[in-house]
Amino acid sequence: MSATQPKMELPREEKALVAALSSLGEKVKLAFAKPNRIKIFAERNDVVEVSRFIRDNLHFDHCANVTGTDFPKDKQIEITYHFGSIDGEGLRRIILSLACKVPSADARLPSLINEFPSVELHERETAEMLGVVFDGHPNLKRLLLPEDWNDIPPMLKAYRLPGRLEGE
Repeated sequence: MSATQPKMELPREEKALVAALSSLGEKVKLAFAKPNRIKIFAERNDVVEVSRFIRDNLHFDHCANVTGTDFPKDKQIEITYHFGSIDGEGLRRIILSLACKVPSADARLPSLINEFPSVELHERETAEMLGVVFDGHPNLKRLLLPEDWNDIPPMLKAYRLPGRLEGE
């Protein structure tokens, strides 16, 4: 696991989490660790295994939300899962984020619904708004957009609101 930030003194719980995550080796890359927040990256083929480790070994018991960001210049979409712990000793204040970048042309990621059932609606929303397919999700039907929506996903930066001029 590699870090891209200068060393800072972390609280005991965050230090322990970073140390535990390092046992996954190259399967995770540390984006940052600071008080109350840790963010790691994993490749799409490792996301399920890493999420199980987060649940089973680090005691994060729920996924609070799933976010997605379109990076059109890089032709990638980043999906980030934000995990929390209700029952984990000393972990309630910490948000552990697991992110994965997928190519825009192949925006697929294994669903984490079997590891964290709380992702059900979050993955549906992300699929609908960004066009990411969560393989293995049992119900990716429309959630928020009108049934007759026939445009590209509205959270992609290529989406243009009808009636707006280019550059507005």
